[in-house]
Order: sequence, then C-alpha cells, then structure tokens
Amino acid sequence: MTDERKREGKEKSCVPRHVAIIMDGNGRWAKRRGLSRLRGHEQGSESVRAVLRACRKAGVKYLTLYAFSIENWIRPKSEISGLMSLLIRFLRMEEHELHDNKVRLRVIGRIADLPKNVQKEAFRVMKATEHYEDGQLILALSYGGRAEITDAVQALAKRVKAGEVNPDKIDEEMISGSLYAPDVPDPDLLIRTSGEIRVSNFLLWQISYSEFYFTNVLWPDFREKEFMEAIEEYSRRHRRFGDI
Repeated sequence: MTDERKREGKEKSCVPRHVAIIMDGNGRWAKRRGLSRLRGHEQGSESVRAVLRACRKAGVKYLTLYAFSIENWIRPKSEISGLMSLLIRFLRMEEHELHDNKVRLRVIGRIADLPKNVQKEAFRVMKATEHYEDGQLILALSYGGRAEITDAVQALAKRVKAGEVNPDKIDEEMISGSLYAPDVPDPDLLIRTSGEIRVSNFLLWQISYSEFYFTNVLWPDFREKEFMEAIEEYSRRHRRFGDI
C-alpha cells in the first residue's frame, strides 16, 4: 500500500471507501428452513440488492462481493448450474439500478472459466456501465486470491522475458498494477457473514491493511440494518498502518 493510500484511509476513516464482503451462509439458511440450497442463494441475492442500496446511503463507493470462488467449481453440477442462472437473472434485473445510480459493474477472476452465456451477459453489462463514476460493484467470479497473485506474477514474468521490465525493479506497486483491477483502492473493510472467521482465499494481497468485521448473521438475513452496524463499528476504529 502506498503512503497516499494510507493517508486517504486515515483521513476518511468514518466511512469506508471500499467494502469487500464474503457472502457466507446461504446453504445453512436454506437447510434450517428445509429448503433447497438454491433457494438460499435466491434469498441471498436479495441481500445483495439491500447492501447495494445501503452503500449508496452510506457513501461507500466500491463494493466487492465474493460471489463464486475457484473452489466452488467442485460443488454439485446442479447447484453450479442454478447459481449461474441466478447470476444471469441478477445481472438482467439489476442493470436498470446500475444505470439509474450511475454504478459501474466489474468482474474479477478467471472469467474464461465461466459458461459462455454468463460471460456474454457480464461483458454486456460491464460495457454498458463502464463510463459511470458514482460507484462500482465488483463481482468476484471464479476468483481466488492465490490465483490472482499467480496470474500477476506470470504477467510480470512475461514482461521480464520480453525485456520490458528489469526484475530488480519489481516492487509492490508493480505487483499491484498487475492484479485484476489495479485501479480499485484496497478494501478498507472486509465483512464476513455466518460466523466463520477466515478469509477463504479472498483478495489476499489487497486486504493487508483492511479492517475485519465478522458477524454470525447468515448472508440471506444480512440487510441494510446489519450493513450499517458494520459501518458503525468501522467508524469507531483507528487505522494506524504501522504508525502510533
């Protein structure tokens, strides 16, 4: 993290500029109600809508959601298929909200791993919203933090091989610049729902200085009230970045 980013974090500590969320608990929410896991994912999409609205009210400019990890590909094919269909439906239904509120959609991860119809819809909405500057919704799809760092290292290695980069000159800024969304500031706040206390291979490079907030609330029950509680907790913390 650069000194400039650290200063920004100190100056704007009351409201996080960038919030990242590990949306956990859809399956458990459904199981407790005797419903299918897909019903839990469907209810979870309502929480996404609620949090998007809450971000606008609170003044959060960047929201990154861990929607589908690389590890999730080992799940049953029926669940994956349902999730991909739900993602397409979400993109189509929420596009007008993105336009109305001038919010840009971005996708990070190994996008080529996604089904072609999902790629097509995601790229369509990304293109349609790429000029907006009032906010950004970033979906992590087929994403893994180690995979992102690996891809960044490979990209730099190719530049070294081509004679474009001196390996002795590679620094943190150059690595950050090779990540999936290098222009997006690091998350100020990382939220994880459902009571699990781990980061699960999410934004490993970017969360080095993030504040963590863990809640027992399952993601389908996480709405504006719960989001604002996380923001309030964040506002009480003092981010020192190694300073005193």
